[in-house]
Amino acid sequence: MHRNSLLHIISEIMETFQKLSLGNLWSVSHPDSTIVQPLSPPPSLTCHLSPLSPFFSSVSVSLAHRCTISYIISTSDFNCTVHKRSWSYSQIVQKKTFLRLDQHQAATRVREGREVNMGSSSSSYAPKTIFLDVDGKVQKVVFSRHCSPCDIKELLCSSSNIPRNTAIMVVDPEGALVSIDPTMPTNSPNSLYKVVPLSTGQLGEKEDMFQNVLSQVAEQFSRAFRINELKTEVTNRLAMLEKRVELEGLKVVEIEKCKNDLKKLRDEMTSRGGGRVNCPCKYNFDDGKKVTPRRDVPNYPKYTLSQETVEALKKPTFDVWHWEHNEMLSCLEYMYHDLGLVKEFNMNPITLKRWLLAIQENYRNNPFHNFRHCFCVSQMMYGMIHLCNLQEKLTLTDMGILMTAAVCHDLDHPGYNNTYQINARTELAVRYNDISPLENHHCAVAFQILSLPECNIFANVDPEAFKQIRQAIITLILATDMARHGEILDSFKQKVDNFDFTNEEHVTCLKMVLIKCCDISNEVRPTEVAEPWVDCLLEEYFMQSDREKSEGLPVAPFMDRDKVTKPTAQIGFIKFVLIPMFETVMKLFPQIEEIMVQPLRDSRDHYEELKQIDDAMTEAQKKKTENMSLGGKKK
Repeated sequence: MHRNSLLHIISEIMETFQKLSLGNLWSVSHPDSTIVQPLSPPPSLTCHLSPLSPFFSSVSVSLAHRCTISYIISTSDFNCTVHKRSWSYSQIVQKKTFLRLDQHQAATRVREGREVNMGSSSSSYAPKTIFLDVDGKVQKVVFSRHCSPCDIKELLCSSSNIPRNTAIMVVDPEGALVSIDPTMPTNSPNSLYKVVPLSTGQLGEKEDMFQNVLSQVAEQFSRAFRINELKTEVTNRLAMLEKRVELEGLKVVEIEKCKNDLKKLRDEMTSRGGGRVNCPCKYNFDDGKKVTPRRDVPNYPKYTLSQETVEALKKPTFDVWHWEHNEMLSCLEYMYHDLGLVKEFNMNPITLKRWLLAIQENYRNNPFHNFRHCFCVSQMMYGMIHLCNLQEKLTLTDMGILMTAAVCHDLDHPGYNNTYQINARTELAVRYNDISPLENHHCAVAFQILSLPECNIFANVDPEAFKQIRQAIITLILATDMARHGEILDSFKQKVDNFDFTNEEHVTCLKMVLIKCCDISNEVRPTEVAEPWVDCLLEEYFMQSDREKSEGLPVAPFMDRDKVTKPTAQIGFIKFVLIPMFETVMKLFPQIEEIMVQPLRDSRDHYEELKQIDDAMTEAQKKKTENMSLGGKKK
């Protein structure tokens, strides 16, 4: 290295040390022992080049981890020793490089009993020597008189096998504290010092200082990389995107509303111009009634389901009475996501929300056939999928068909069954030729909703695949007509003993039975959940029978409020419809016996006991009446 270059670099190092208040640069050592005077040195500051000790010829250190020197200088044969730190280099290193003291190597040499020597080897600055008691052994420590207290502390930690940066104190044999600095008194091997780590309480102030430094470093990183600005920018962009999605959704809804208004206007003009005469039916249905949801997704409250709710949804014991409509919508939305249907059919999540809103608003407020019943059936289907491990046996398309059919199976139910529709010759009965008029109507409303672009959850499905999905959903909804119960169950009984999940006909029959089970599954639930449904059903039956009486139509005995009781209504239905069907399904899925079949048997026994009590009370009342009449005759 040229003399002038060396002088220039040493001058910069020296000026940096002075600016950082790290003390004076005392000397620099070099093998040729040449004296190099820096440019404009301050008083008492000299640079002296002389050989270093063998140990320090291979050690690199930092400046107490507190600063970065502006230039690092070296050649293959140049060793620079600053009496505040010792340096060793093999290459010229770029600006702002930081080299650290190899404490592990120093500690290794200490364990081997070698001297650990910090500072200058210049004879004009003799090192100071102290002796330590380390685990009962004498440890000699040598350091320069010009080392900083921080340097000496690190050296003492290494010598005493204590982790670096540990707060320590030094005590003499009498227990007196010894200051840790270059002026600390020397001792002899007969009067050993001992290095003692400080307790946690004593470290509080230094820990606070350390935390303060960390906070400053974090703040500097945040400024350097503009983290807060980036977070704000990302948040703002997300908000803008969400707003755009909402606005686009509102535009679609408005466009569809305009289309519907135009269609109604066109129909009115056609009817005035001599179109077909409306059928004079006693019960009229308006086409497209409430098909478009009255509210859109921005007003859809967002709920987060707890883990407890998520687990409860998978069980038949789920209590459907504790949930508001918006909460039930969130649960249905969760089911579609959890089963992987959103991903399988590439559904737009916003479209799924709109579809569910439209579904909810197209269920009427009947005592029984309402949106809560829709949710009840859908939740039971979701529970049976998990209970019977159908995810392993059926395709995702099959599960999408099962869930969608369950959600849509009673859409726009008027509260009067097929028997009334046919006997009263309603518009539905005429339209569908007395063949499952309600079930056909549910299908029609379901696909009216799906025909709306903003509600079409199958919009991204291949047209040919959608045809098959549509046909499968129609098949399942039509299967809920109880007039076909015997036919469907007999068909399943013929297949169940040799059931083949690869046979499309077998799987279709199974899906029909599953939706039937879910549709009439209330008695599978706990008594406190199931019994209110019986009251709701009887209320709807009594409304129909009262209307039938007023219109002179036949009245079914199980609907007549003057003839039926809760026990008599339930016993026959449980014994001859529910238990035989669920026991047949149990042959294919034995795991449902305890959770679904046994509760049905318990419910049958419960209502039989109630019937016995009712019969006993009726008999007692009859005898009381007879006795009163006999007593009146005697008088």
